[in-house]
Amino acid sequence: MMMNYLRENLSFDQAKVVVESDGENGKNLYMKGIFIQGDKRNQNQRVYPGREIARAVKTLNDQIAGGYSVLGEVDHPDDLRINLDRVSHMITEMWMDGADGYGKLKILPTPMGQLVKTMLEAGVKLGVSSRGSGNVSDGSSGEVSDFEIITVDVVAQPSAPGAYPTPIYEHLMNNRGGYRTLRIAQEVKGDPKAQKHLKESLLGIIGKLR
Repeated sequence: MMMNYLRENLSFDQAKVVVESDGENGKNLYMKGIFIQGDKRNQNQRVYPGREIARAVKTLNDQIAGGYSVLGEVDHPDDLRINLDRVSHMITEMWMDGADGYGKLKILPTPMGQLVKTMLEAGVKLGVSSRGSGNVSDGSSGEVSDFEIITVDVVAQPSAPGAYPTPIYEHLMNNRGGYRTLRIAQEVKGDPKAQKHLKESLLGIIGKLR
């Protein structure tokens, strides 16, 4: 067996995503739900034993407790590297509920984080995609061993099982005003009035995607 790059997608409904804000005037926005499902065959024909997920969750929580920031991106790249220019959130904790690994992530005030926040506030249903590594057994069982969670990304809601649309980021960037809006986002982090205008611009772009 060889170590594999493992990526598993869960829609908004599959992940049972809950969007919430803290008590500080809603300053911080969070998403929580199932990050990875255990003891069942998924759409990629892989099975993650609950014991493997539990061990990976403990390792990740130990990293967080030790001061390590587990960062995630908008949409999922094709490798395990974290691209800082696409970071939108950080995982604050994970826990087990039965065989499933649940988690909570905090939306960050980065350009991509602002993108996610605006979409969530506009009612867009976003899912999650776990990124990790592990061994997949030969044959038909598809059982995963030596599993490690690297991060969990925020992804678009699939329109049908196994069918994801073109990444949101590409839609926005190819749309008229997309690159201009991203550049503005990078320039107005500390200006509330400008951020309000940016939000209105993003809502306009998102409206054109529907």
